Amino acid sequence: MRLALTPCAASIRYALVGSVLLSGMAFATTPVTSTTPPANIERLIISGSRVVERIDEVPSSVTLIDNATLNQDLKVSSELQNILAMRVPGLAPSSGTSSNAGQTLRGRKALILIDGVPQSTPLRNGSLDMRSVDANAIERIEVIKGATSIYGNGAAGGIINYITKKPGDSKAQVNLGASSKFSTVKFEDSAGYRFNAGVDGSLEKFSYVLNAVTEETGLQRDAEGDVPGLVYGLSETKTQNLFTKLQYQFTDAKSLQFTYNYYEAQQDADLVDVSGSINSGVKTYAIKDTSGKPKLGEPQGPKGNHNVTLKYVDDALLDSTQMVLDAYGQKIDNMFFFSSSLANPSEGYSGGQSIILSEKIGLRANFNTEVDWDNIVTNFVYGVDALQDISSQPLEDGRIWVPEMDMTNLAFYLQTKWVIFDDWVIKAGVRQDSVDLSVKDYSTLKLCASATQCTESIDVKGGDLGFNATTYNLGLRYTGSSFASPFISYSQGADISDLGLLLRAAAVNDIALIKSQAAIIDNYEIGISGYVDAFSYELAAFFSESELGTSSKYDAVSGAYVPIRAPQEIWGYEAQVSYAWLDNLSTGMSYSFVEGKDTEKDEYLDGQIISPPKFTATLDWQPTDNSNISLAYLYIGDRDRFEPINGAYVGSQGPVEHYNIVNLSSSYQINDWTLSLGVENLFNEDYYSARSQSFTFKGYNTKGLGTTMNVGVSYQF
Repeated sequence: MRLALTPCAASIRYALVGSVLLSGMAFATTPVTSTTPPANIERLIISGSRVVERIDEVPSSVTLIDNATLNQDLKVSSELQNILAMRVPGLAPSSGTSSNAGQTLRGRKALILIDGVPQSTPLRNGSLDMRSVDANAIERIEVIKGATSIYGNGAAGGIINYITKKPGDSKAQVNLGASSKFSTVKFEDSAGYRFNAGVDGSLEKFSYVLNAVTEETGLQRDAEGDVPGLVYGLSETKTQNLFTKLQYQFTDAKSLQFTYNYYEAQQDADLVDVSGSINSGVKTYAIKDTSGKPKLGEPQGPKGNHNVTLKYVDDALLDSTQMVLDAYGQKIDNMFFFSSSLANPSEGYSGGQSIILSEKIGLRANFNTEVDWDNIVTNFVYGVDALQDISSQPLEDGRIWVPEMDMTNLAFYLQTKWVIFDDWVIKAGVRQDSVDLSVKDYSTLKLCASATQCTESIDVKGGDLGFNATTYNLGLRYTGSSFASPFISYSQGADISDLGLLLRAAAVNDIALIKSQAAIIDNYEIGISGYVDAFSYELAAFFSESELGTSSKYDAVSGAYVPIRAPQEIWGYEAQVSYAWLDNLSTGMSYSFVEGKDTEKDEYLDGQIISPPKFTATLDWQPTDNSNISLAYLYIGDRDRFEPINGAYVGSQGPVEHYNIVNLSSSYQINDWTLSLGVENLFNEDYYSARSQSFTFKGYNTKGLGTTMNVGVSYQF
């Protein structure tokens, strides 16, 4: 089975006035981290060890975006990449497109999960995984930073786990919402719509969550009123998400849960690019296609991704042991944009459009046993993960770019936590991964930059590849003082991500000769957090290294990425503080810096991996019980590490100049109704995103959105 309507200045004035009139039902807070004092459900996470635990017992950096913060940010934009970039220190800024390429976590790729189930396609990373569920179906987001083997392959930089909404424990509660998002720089054809409907509740032992969202964007506009280009563009994109969670509670300790998530987001725009270049200083933008010629390719984006999970929980398997069994299946079909880099004139191809196909079947058994001695409380988390992943990257016209890769992964793990005298937490763990991968004989794709400049097709003998990796983690945290809680940790991750990139760029005739072994990432972190009354803080420094890198560079001849497996070192630091001035007024700030080098050549790593410095600040004010206003500020700093070659920057080595973004969100509740107003890029900053500046590839140098307003209404009963 195979698996100029309103001038910008006036729009800003109206937005500020409107924000006072339209404010929210819930008071949004800054993301909850290990520095935040309240001891409630928001202080509990499951992502660090696959069991529920307190954040302040985790010896590493954690960011938790709670439901109030998520809902407030959703009033500005439904794009999860934007929300995460604003709220997660160490996460690279968003490009403002459908792709999260280059949006690394502390310089390495993060594994995206929905309720612990992987959404990434690590065998051929297409960087579309952050957009795998709508934000309206998410209860909160847990981000664990640093290499981890807790969830297996693909978590070199950490994990981003979308925790979906839980069924209600009472009668049905219905939520309905509608909103429209449009450019205030140039309104023409920019208005889109979004509708969401959800219901949750319970009937005796049966409980449920049903959520549906449909959204269609109009023409997006930059600060000059132009439409950004089509490479991973979002103009005229239609998104649909259907989410279902059903649960039956056999007893207080035993339950069975079924979850289904369907997500699609395709751009079908009657547009054509006017290409520019970072080197020439001319932006890429899109205009209406008036040529009358047939459109090249099919709509880009997820064509219809399916996730099914069945989970059985027994909280009292034995007196002190919990068991969680879950089986999951996934089918991913991600279509990319039409590219002239995939041309082959001799065979009649002027370009091509690739598709990443991935089908997964997984089974996991997780056990948690607690042992309580006199002054030591110990948790043993152990289990087994089994996964089959069949992935490939053909072209829409039938050519094969990446052959089918059939991977089976069996892993056993043990994670322990020791709480000693209530003041010290020691965590230690080990994971053993055994990976087998099969590839049939194939030929690399002939690609042509011009009719006379082509790569050669190489016949490659397939075969079986095997990987075995044992990874460890060890951490220590002191929890005896609320003012100062220091921690230190060492963690490893095994990463064979983007094996497909190695196969499609093969320069040898046998896959056994390809440098395809797994990269082992060693991650070190030291930090301290704490709080005094209404003030909280966290400081952390990190360093990671790997003998084999998982980066790539751009080959101008083929127009494709070529993998680099050189050793890497990445380092940096993060700082964040928050203060509640009043019960209804709070602020927060964060700063993160990351840098890295190819230690073999003593060269800095490029913009695919390393992001420029990032500073964020938030202000949340609840002027009345039923209103809320929130401001969020994002500053992206400079990064200029490379010299031009023959007068031009190449690959992902373009210099990044700083820019500033201010977003505003507000809402006002009237009985069961809530009115909302959000403004993205409030002051109409004219800028290129960090990725648009560093990526010199054709079509990537698009400008970010100009001032964009989002007006909505919701009803709950």
